[in-house]
Amino acid sequence: MFKKIKWFAIIFGVLSLALFYFFINPNEASFFPECPLYYTTGIYCPGCGSQRATHQLLNFNVLGVLRQNVLYLISLFILGYHFIVTGINSIFKKKIYNYVYHPKTPLVILAIIVVFWVLRNIPYYPFNLLAPN
Repeated sequence: MFKKIKWFAIIFGVLSLALFYFFINPNEASFFPECPLYYTTGIYCPGCGSQRATHQLLNFNVLGVLRQNVLYLISLFILGYHFIVTGINSIFKKKIYNYVYHPKTPLVILAIIVVFWVLRNIPYYPFNLLAPN
């Protein structure tokens, strides 16, 4: 019984948050929290623009997602791959190797995040295209 209530609460929370971000644009509302790193230093963190990217994604504006945070879309593809492989393995009893669990995957992801973080803070073209709008 508790497990069903827990899953209902999780699904209800995710759907509520999705509806909230679908209807309310973080660019136009002042009550959304700002990135503390950007607010204090003026440096974009790897996650800057993710709230606006979520709004754009829920409104099916993929170009808007890319303008806010390219890494956001890449992370969604990685999560999608993980859940698809895990689902196929559990439903069809397959043994497809999930590269998310490869020992070097965290290092590769960390390297991509650090390189993205550095490049998006270079104020010259084409790197300034990585900064959120």
